[in-house]
Order: sequence, then structure tokens, then C-alpha cells
Amino acid sequence: MPVINSEVLPVRREGDIVSVRQAVRKWAVEIKCSLVDQTKVVTAASELARNLLIYGGGGEVKLEKLQEGLRGGVRVTFEDQGPGIPDIQLALSDGYTSGSGMGLGLGGAKRLVNDFSIESEVGKGTRITITKWK
Repeated sequence: MPVINSEVLPVRREGDIVSVRQAVRKWAVEIKCSLVDQTKVVTAASELARNLLIYGGGGEVKLEKLQEGLRGGVRVTFEDQGPGIPDIQLALSDGYTSGSGMGLGLGGAKRLVNDFSIESEVGKGTRITITKWK
């Protein structure tokens, strides 16, 4: 699927989460997402960027604007070299928390977007990719 534009943002401190939120919102507006869909993808991105910082020790967020036929999309990839997630199914389950964040957890973030994938290896890090389609 063709990538129209991309940008990589570092997440090393709290203020970087705000930058991720602003960039995701800007791109969601550009592909003409409804206000509800903008809020969903920005909320998911905010939760995942916070997790990246708190649990992954920081990392990078890659934003991509997609075009597939007539529909546009925003794909956001969160990648760290942190401790990894030992039990992905548990981490995705409702009610699972490791103590902070907005309380959405990975499962909540997953429900806010159209596509969600997670890869994690203990001791090597985690990559989570979300996509919101218009």
C-alpha cells in the first residue's frame, strides 16, 4: 500500500508524547477523518506513546500517511528496545494494568483503531503498529 508521507518522532520525555498527539491529529485531519475518528486515533497514539516512554524506556514513533484506492489512512508504529512484554495476550486483556497510563491499556488502544499489530521479544523490545482508515 502506497505511503504518501512519513515522519519519525523520538519519544524520550513527557513532552514528546504531546508532539506525537499533535502530529497524529494533524495527519488524521489531513485525510479527513471525522472528529470522532480523530479522537480515537489520537487517544490510542497517546496511550501507546506513554507506554513507550514508561515501560519501554523511550523509543521512536513512525507516522505514515497511506493511500489505498480512494481511502486514506494514518499508520503509526511505536518501537522501543525495552524489556519487552512477556505475555502479550495478558497485556491485551481487559482490566490488565501495570499501574499507570490512561487506563485504556493495549486492549483499549486496539479497539480504537482499525488495524493493530504487536510484536515483542523479552529483553529486545516491542513494536506496535496501529492504522486508522478514513
